[in-house]
Amino acid sequence: MPRKRPENGLDDLVRAAATVFASRGFARAQMADIAREMGVSAGALYGYVESKEALFDLVLQRAFVAEPAAVPSLPVPTPPREDVVRHARERLASARSPALSAALRRGVPGPGGAATELQEVLREIYDFLVENRQGLALVEAAANDRPELAAVYYRGGRSGLLDRLERYLLAGIERGDFEPVADVAVAARLLLETIAWFTRHRFGDFDDGVDDDGVAEDTVIAMLTRSVLRSTP
Repeated sequence: MPRKRPENGLDDLVRAAATVFASRGFARAQMADIAREMGVSAGALYGYVESKEALFDLVLQRAFVAEPAAVPSLPVPTPPREDVVRHARERLASARSPALSAALRRGVPGPGGAATELQEVLREIYDFLVENRQGLALVEAAANDRPELAAVYYRGGRSGLLDRLERYLLAGIERGDFEPVADVAVAARLLLETIAWFTRHRFGDFDDGVDDDGVAEDTVIAMLTRSVLRSTP
């Protein structure tokens, strides 16, 4: 007899699984943990998915989208391991940062000047990290025990963004728009990690000091921009 699943519970399952996978990683997360987070029996989960691998892939595909995806045929079958990696790569591909890529292609600032261009680049990164906070936390946690996901997340997604940000800063320094620094790679990482704390990691801080997300974003972007732009004599 097929297992009975609660009505309209798929979204609840995805939310519960995302929370558990992000906090425990893939290997340490158990279906019983997810069921407990959802408030159902462990057996009820198998009305939605065939396995933990199927559930992880389902959460991965839904964690990076603003609108709910179409309801799949249930229970979701266990995907080949390479499909999970492909889905992670596809979701992280949206971190291509079109504003940053366009700035690198131009080589010189647009009509608004270096300050406007830099703010656009930083805000684009900020907004991407905000919108995809859950998905990034999911992949980052799973990467600790899934080497193939670590390659996608660290060497594919984050390293690529850091490399382009480093090249952008170097070009600005050579033009005289940005303040020279001893190590451009460190400067690129400082920008990204500062944004990452305010968009992602502060949610694990019980005293983050942020009262208004919009004001926080504007403040971070303004201060980072001032720290990069070359001071006028």
